[in-house]
Amino acid sequence: MINKPTFIAGPCVIESPELLCIVAEELVRLNEKYDINIIFKASFDKANRTSINSFRGPGLEKGLSMLYDIKQKYGLRVLTDIHESYQAEPVGEVVDVIQIPAFLCRQTDLLVAAAKTGRIVNIKKAQFLSGRDMKYPVQKCLESGAKEIWLTERGNCFGYNNLVVDFRNIADMKEMVSNVIMDCTHSVQRPSAGDGKTIGDRKFVPSMALAAKAFGATGYFFEVHPTPDQGLSDAANMLELNKLDELISKLI
Repeated sequence: MINKPTFIAGPCVIESPELLCIVAEELVRLNEKYDINIIFKASFDKANRTSINSFRGPGLEKGLSMLYDIKQKYGLRVLTDIHESYQAEPVGEVVDVIQIPAFLCRQTDLLVAAAKTGRIVNIKKAQFLSGRDMKYPVQKCLESGAKEIWLTERGNCFGYNNLVVDFRNIADMKEMVSNVIMDCTHSVQRPSAGDGKTIGDRKFVPSMALAAKAFGATGYFFEVHPTPDQGLSDAANMLELNKLDELISKLI
Protein backbone atom coordinates (compact mmCIF):
# COMPACT_ATOMS: atom_id res chain seq x y z
CA MET A 1 0.00 0.00 0.00
CA ILE A 2 3.02 2.27 -0.31
CA ASN A 3 2.21 5.60 -1.94
CA LYS A 4 -1.48 4.84 -2.15
CA PRO A 5 -3.81 7.62 -1.00
CA THR A 6 -5.50 7.80 2.36
CA PHE A 7 -9.23 7.08 2.05
CA ILE A 8 -11.76 8.00 4.72
CA ALA A 9 -15.37 6.96 4.19
CA GLY A 10 -18.57 6.38 6.12
CA PRO A 11 -21.93 7.90 6.97
CA CYS A 12 -22.18 11.45 8.22
CA VAL A 13 -23.65 10.39 11.54
CA ILE A 14 -24.21 7.12 13.36
CA GLU A 15 -27.84 6.30 12.58
CA SER A 16 -28.00 2.63 13.54
CA PRO A 17 -25.76 -0.44 13.99
CA GLU A 18 -27.27 -1.86 10.80
CA LEU A 19 -26.16 1.12 8.73
CA LEU A 20 -22.64 0.96 10.12
CA CYS A 21 -22.37 -2.72 9.23
CA ILE A 22 -23.64 -2.21 5.68
CA VAL A 23 -21.03 0.47 5.06
CA ALA A 24 -18.24 -1.41 6.84
CA GLU A 25 -18.82 -4.54 4.77
CA GLU A 26 -18.41 -2.54 1.57
CA LEU A 27 -15.25 -0.86 2.84
CA VAL A 28 -13.75 -4.25 3.67
CA ARG A 29 -14.56 -5.44 0.15
CA LEU A 30 -12.93 -2.37 -1.39
CA ASN A 31 -9.86 -2.74 0.82
CA GLU A 32 -9.39 -6.26 -0.47
CA LYS A 33 -10.10 -5.35 -4.08
CA TYR A 34 -7.68 -2.42 -4.28
CA ASP A 35 -5.18 -3.35 -1.54
CA ILE A 36 -5.93 -0.17 0.37
CA ASN A 37 -6.85 0.62 3.98
CA ILE A 38 -9.98 2.77 4.05
CA ILE A 39 -10.63 4.41 7.40
CA PHE A 40 -14.22 4.08 8.60
CA LYS A 41 -15.75 7.40 9.73
CA ALA A 42 -18.96 8.32 11.50
CA SER A 43 -19.92 10.97 14.04
CA PHE A 44 -21.43 10.14 17.42
CA ASP A 45 -22.78 13.69 17.78
CA LYS A 46 -23.39 16.32 15.11
CA ALA A 47 -23.17 19.20 17.56
CA ASN A 48 -23.24 21.91 14.88
CA ARG A 49 -26.49 21.10 13.05
CA THR A 50 -28.33 24.12 11.65
CA SER A 51 -31.53 23.49 13.62
CA ILE A 52 -32.04 22.36 17.21
CA ASN A 53 -34.63 19.94 15.84
CA SER A 54 -32.12 18.09 13.62
CA PHE A 55 -30.93 14.57 14.42
CA ARG A 56 -27.55 14.64 16.20
CA GLY A 57 -26.63 11.00 16.80
CA PRO A 58 -26.49 8.52 19.67
CA GLY A 59 -24.10 10.50 21.86
CA LEU A 60 -20.61 9.85 23.16
CA GLU A 61 -20.96 6.64 25.18
CA LYS A 62 -23.29 4.73 22.88
CA GLY A 63 -21.58 6.05 19.75
CA LEU A 64 -18.12 4.99 20.88
CA SER A 65 -19.45 1.53 21.75
CA MET A 66 -20.82 1.17 18.23
CA LEU A 67 -17.58 2.37 16.65
CA TYR A 68 -15.60 -0.05 18.81
CA ASP A 69 -17.82 -2.89 17.61
CA ILE A 70 -17.13 -1.96 13.97
CA LYS A 71 -13.41 -1.84 14.63
CA GLN A 72 -13.40 -5.25 16.30
CA LYS A 73 -15.77 -7.00 13.89
CA TYR A 74 -14.35 -5.72 10.61
CA GLY A 75 -10.75 -4.86 11.43
CA LEU A 76 -11.13 -1.34 10.09
CA ARG A 77 -9.35 1.72 11.34
CA VAL A 78 -11.84 4.24 12.73
CA LEU A 79 -12.16 8.04 12.74
CA THR A 80 -14.60 10.30 14.53
CA ASP A 81 -14.76 13.97 15.43
CA ILE A 82 -14.84 15.73 18.78
CA HIS A 83 -16.44 19.04 19.71
CA GLU A 84 -15.40 19.46 23.32
CA SER A 85 -12.08 18.90 25.06
CA TYR A 86 -13.38 16.34 27.56
CA GLN A 87 -14.32 14.03 24.67
CA ALA A 88 -10.72 13.60 23.51
CA GLU A 89 -9.58 11.07 26.13
CA PRO A 90 -12.45 8.56 25.80
CA VAL A 91 -12.50 8.94 22.02
CA GLY A 92 -8.75 8.38 21.87
CA GLU A 93 -9.20 5.04 23.64
CA VAL A 94 -11.31 3.76 20.72
CA VAL A 95 -10.43 5.47 17.45
CA ASP A 96 -7.27 5.64 15.36
CA VAL A 97 -7.82 9.18 14.10
CA ILE A 98 -9.40 12.10 15.96
CA GLN A 99 -10.90 14.72 13.70
CA ILE A 100 -11.25 18.41 14.54
CA PRO A 101 -14.27 20.03 12.86
CA ALA A 102 -13.58 22.95 10.55
CA PHE A 103 -15.53 25.47 12.62
CA LEU A 104 -13.44 24.52 15.67
CA CYS A 105 -9.96 24.28 14.16
CA ARG A 106 -8.66 27.31 16.07
CA GLN A 107 -9.92 26.13 19.47
CA THR A 108 -6.69 25.73 21.39
CA ASP A 109 -7.99 23.56 24.22
CA LEU A 110 -9.62 21.17 21.75
CA LEU A 111 -6.45 20.83 19.68
CA VAL A 112 -4.28 20.33 22.75
CA ALA A 113 -6.59 17.66 24.16
CA ALA A 114 -6.64 15.77 20.84
CA ALA A 115 -2.86 15.97 20.51
CA LYS A 116 -2.29 14.59 24.00
CA THR A 117 -4.12 11.35 23.18
CA GLY A 118 -1.29 10.21 20.92
CA ARG A 119 -3.72 9.47 18.12
CA ILE A 120 -3.45 10.91 14.61
CA VAL A 121 -5.14 14.32 14.55
CA ASN A 122 -6.95 15.29 11.35
CA ILE A 123 -7.69 19.02 11.38
CA LYS A 124 -10.26 20.26 8.90
CA LYS A 125 -9.48 23.69 7.51
CA ALA A 126 -12.06 26.27 8.49
CA GLN A 127 -14.30 27.75 5.83
CA PHE A 128 -12.97 31.18 6.81
CA LEU A 129 -9.23 30.40 6.71
CA SER A 130 -6.64 30.04 3.98
CA GLY A 131 -4.43 27.01 3.65
CA ARG A 132 -1.47 29.01 4.91
CA ASP A 133 -3.38 29.94 8.06
CA MET A 134 -3.38 26.29 9.11
CA LYS A 135 0.20 26.50 10.27
CA TYR A 136 -1.08 27.77 13.61
CA PRO A 137 -3.43 24.87 14.41
CA VAL A 138 -0.65 22.52 13.33
CA GLN A 139 1.79 24.28 15.63
CA LYS A 140 -0.62 23.99 18.56
CA CYS A 141 -0.84 20.23 18.05
CA LEU A 142 2.87 19.73 17.53
CA GLU A 143 3.76 21.65 20.67
CA SER A 144 1.21 19.58 22.59
CA GLY A 145 2.81 16.27 21.62
CA ALA A 146 0.93 15.17 18.51
CA LYS A 147 2.83 12.43 16.71
CA GLU A 148 1.06 12.79 13.37
CA ILE A 149 -1.15 15.54 11.97
CA TRP A 150 -3.26 15.57 8.82
CA LEU A 151 -5.00 18.54 7.25
CA THR A 152 -8.24 18.47 5.28
CA GLU A 153 -9.51 20.95 2.70
CA ARG A 154 -13.29 21.45 2.69
CA GLY A 155 -13.89 24.73 0.86
CA ASN A 156 -14.27 28.38 1.79
CA CYS A 157 -17.31 30.58 2.36
CA PHE A 158 -18.36 32.24 -0.87
CA GLY A 159 -20.90 34.89 0.01
CA TYR A 160 -23.93 33.55 1.83
CA ASN A 161 -24.99 29.88 1.73
CA ASN A 162 -22.26 28.72 -0.62
CA LEU A 163 -18.73 27.36 -0.70
CA VAL A 164 -15.94 27.50 -3.24
CA VAL A 165 -12.74 25.42 -3.25
CA ASP A 166 -9.37 27.04 -3.83
CA PHE A 167 -7.31 23.97 -4.69
CA ARG A 168 -4.09 25.93 -4.17
CA ASN A 169 -4.71 25.36 -0.46
CA ILE A 170 -3.68 21.73 -0.97
CA ALA A 171 -0.17 22.72 -2.05
CA ASP A 172 0.09 25.31 0.72
CA MET A 173 -0.89 22.80 3.41
CA LYS A 174 1.49 20.15 2.04
CA GLU A 175 4.29 22.47 3.10
CA MET A 176 3.18 21.87 6.72
CA VAL A 177 2.15 18.20 6.80
CA SER A 178 2.70 15.21 4.55
CA ASN A 179 -0.92 14.12 4.32
CA VAL A 180 -3.45 16.61 2.92
CA ILE A 181 -6.93 15.22 2.39
CA MET A 182 -9.75 16.53 0.21
CA ASP A 183 -13.19 16.44 1.80
CA CYS A 184 -15.10 15.76 -1.39
CA THR A 185 -18.57 15.75 0.14
CA HIS A 186 -18.69 18.70 2.54
CA SER A 187 -17.08 20.86 -0.14
CA VAL A 188 -20.25 20.59 -2.26
CA GLN A 189 -22.47 21.91 0.53
CA ARG A 190 -24.65 24.98 0.44
CA PRO A 191 -24.56 25.80 4.16
CA SER A 192 -27.92 26.58 5.77
CA ALA A 193 -29.45 27.10 2.33
CA GLY A 194 -32.32 24.69 3.03
CA ASP A 195 -35.23 25.09 5.38
CA GLY A 196 -33.31 24.85 8.63
CA LYS A 197 -30.64 22.60 7.18
CA THR A 198 -27.60 22.53 4.93
CA ILE A 199 -28.13 21.29 1.39
CA GLY A 200 -25.79 20.64 -1.55
CA ASP A 201 -25.32 18.58 -4.69
CA ARG A 202 -23.58 15.19 -4.62
CA LYS A 203 -23.18 15.07 -8.41
CA PHE A 204 -20.07 17.26 -8.02
CA VAL A 205 -18.33 14.90 -5.56
CA PRO A 206 -16.37 12.90 -8.21
CA SER A 207 -15.19 16.11 -9.89
CA MET A 208 -14.00 17.50 -6.55
CA ALA A 209 -11.98 14.33 -5.98
CA LEU A 210 -10.40 14.32 -9.43
CA ALA A 211 -9.55 18.02 -9.24
CA ALA A 212 -7.92 17.48 -5.85
CA LYS A 213 -5.90 14.61 -7.30
CA ALA A 214 -4.60 16.96 -10.00
CA PHE A 215 -3.52 19.40 -7.30
CA GLY A 216 -1.60 16.74 -5.37
CA ALA A 217 -3.99 15.67 -2.62
CA THR A 218 -2.73 12.63 -0.73
CA GLY A 219 -6.09 11.54 0.62
CA TYR A 220 -9.84 11.70 0.09
CA PHE A 221 -12.75 11.98 2.50
CA PHE A 222 -16.21 10.77 1.45
CA GLU A 223 -19.41 10.61 3.40
CA VAL A 224 -21.34 7.67 1.95
CA HIS A 225 -24.72 6.06 2.53
CA PRO A 226 -26.61 3.22 0.81
CA THR A 227 -29.64 5.50 0.43
CA PRO A 228 -28.33 9.03 1.01
CA ASP A 229 -31.62 10.81 0.38
CA GLN A 230 -32.94 9.01 3.46
CA GLY A 231 -29.88 9.94 5.51
CA LEU A 232 -30.46 11.80 8.78
CA SER A 233 -27.65 14.32 8.27
CA ASP A 234 -26.07 15.85 5.15
CA ALA A 235 -28.35 13.78 2.95
CA ALA A 236 -27.86 15.97 -0.13
CA ASN A 237 -24.07 15.71 -0.04
CA MET A 238 -23.42 12.07 0.78
CA LEU A 239 -22.29 9.86 -2.09
CA GLU A 240 -24.23 6.69 -2.87
CA LEU A 241 -22.30 3.79 -1.35
CA ASN A 242 -22.48 1.81 -4.59
CA LYS A 243 -20.62 4.58 -6.43
CA LEU A 244 -17.58 4.57 -4.15
CA ASP A 245 -15.91 1.65 -5.94
CA GLU A 246 -15.77 3.36 -9.34
CA LEU A 247 -14.53 6.63 -7.84
CA ILE A 248 -11.75 4.99 -5.86
CA SER A 249 -10.60 3.20 -9.01
CA LYS A 250 -9.92 6.62 -10.57
CA LEU A 251 -7.94 7.91 -7.59
CA ILE A 252 -5.38 5.18 -6.93
